Amino acid sequence: MAITHTLADPRVEAALSRMFEQAEQDGAIASRLGDPTPGTRTHQELADAAAEIYMPISAEGGKLLYNLVRAVRPATVVEFGMSFGISTLHLAAAVRDNGTGRVITTEMSKDKIASARETFTETGLDDLITVLEGDARETLAAVEGPLDIVLLDGWKDLCLPVLRLLEPRLRSGSLVVADDVDQGQGLLRPYLEYVRDPSNGYHNVTFPIEDGMEISCRL
Repeated sequence: MAITHTLADPRVEAALSRMFEQAEQDGAIASRLGDPTPGTRTHQELADAAAEIYMPISAEGGKLLYNLVRAVRPATVVEFGMSFGISTLHLAAAVRDNGTGRVITTEMSKDKIASARETFTETGLDDLITVLEGDARETLAAVEGPLDIVLLDGWKDLCLPVLRLLEPRLRSGSLVVADDVDQGQGLLRPYLEYVRDPSNGYHNVTFPIEDGMEISCRL
């Protein structure tokens, strides 16, 4: 009998294929709407401006996340920056195949949340995913630990504040993954400097997938 996994479920495959295809229009949409980068606007205003833009994790990055979750078998996965839920589906698929755990994800855009929840229901993974609406620095404050895997893929200048918020709930061996480390060097610099400083208690590797993923193990 062939070994199957949830990423191969036709419902999940169809959803991911559709969303990756739609994400190919990100550049054109961003040009039309104006690049939603931090400046004088609040993060909520930026999220509203980017409501049509996927800003997805790469397909290979999604596979890496799936494998990490399968290997670690986390009780709790936290995601900062759900967008339309491409990365969330990879995380939840791995949780489903582990037979244990949950995914807690965060998003500011009401439109993206509504769309993602429909997708989660369509794929049969909605029972594993809790979506927290609003600023992650507030919504994640009450999440109980220990946290086994954290994915940081929201606004890059908030990655370090979100990590510091969650840090007391990381156990020894927890993994923290930050996406787009090559693309977002400027805004991510404080975060990268922090996790790469041995005195802060992490062991790091930069994984060369697409725009780079920084994988940090809590020591």
